[in-house]
Amino acid sequence: MSTSPVPPTESPAPAPTDALDQSVNAPKHSSSRVDITEKPALAAGSGPAFLAMLLILALTAGSITLLISGGAADDAGEPGAVLRIVAGSVGLLIASPLFSSFTIVVPGQTSVRQFLGRYIGTVRHTGLVLVPPLTSGRRVSIKVHNFETHELKVNDLDGNPVNIAAIVVWQVADTARAVFAVEAYEQFIRAQAESALRHVATTHPYDEPGPGETSLRGGTDVVSAELATEVAARVALAGLEIVEVRISSLAYAPEIAQAMLQRQQAGAVIAAREQIVEGAVTMVDQALRRLEDGDVVTMDDERRAQMVSNLLVVLCSDQRTQPVVNTGSLYA
Repeated sequence: MSTSPVPPTESPAPAPTDALDQSVNAPKHSSSRVDITEKPALAAGSGPAFLAMLLILALTAGSITLLISGGAADDAGEPGAVLRIVAGSVGLLIASPLFSSFTIVVPGQTSVRQFLGRYIGTVRHTGLVLVPPLTSGRRVSIKVHNFETHELKVNDLDGNPVNIAAIVVWQVADTARAVFAVEAYEQFIRAQAESALRHVATTHPYDEPGPGETSLRGGTDVVSAELATEVAARVALAGLEIVEVRISSLAYAPEIAQAMLQRQQAGAVIAAREQIVEGAVTMVDQALRRLEDGDVVTMDDERRAQMVSNLLVVLCSDQRTQPVVNTGSLYA
């Protein structure tokens, strides 16, 4: 039994290095942002809108009249009945979609208009407005809004846990971006405000700033301005404008509040003691100078030291001191 030789199989040629590099380094799919900007919609004010409404109502009334008269003429066998019915039907077909050309916009609101899913502009006129027919609108408030963030627990620049919250005042500046660029702009600004608050709080110490630093407690205005700038940068893509941001709540976390209070009290006591001692030394120096300049008493070094000690005890003591009258001599 003879076997036919098996032809050698050729191994596939290795892929070029450039092709492998291109496949590895190929850019991943990145979600593109919605590039859209608010523009004015084609619309007319209340005057033209009322006039157009009267014309459409007249067209509708005339079409209905033609239909009724055409039906009556058809029953009576009069000529032209079909023409009247056709004209009335065409008039109603034309008038029906025209009723969608009217919308009412109240002060403080806008109407974002779309035609078959395409953005065609924003109506900022108030009152009865005439817009292109067969368009849909979404109302967007441009009033000033405000909200307070949750009280967040973050670590300051020194690593101390602090509780902080802020009040954000904002309004919609670009209605197109607010509607189409983000899913829900009210939830978006809340999340971004809390994220910015966390970031700003971690870049400042709560108290006792170093050289060139600003503390959260002592530099509230500076921190608020920095927070407003960061929140505005985060929500700009949603067409939102930040009016003002203010720190509403700031305190150490409960687990270290007592220790920090004791530290602050100790610092206050030390500062008060330093001021008391400085004032006492100044008063003692003035007293000795006046006694010696007026030749009231002549004291050597030992008597001077004794008098300084007594005066410092009297001036720096926390309790009331009882004076002691010495009628003898220190050397007796």
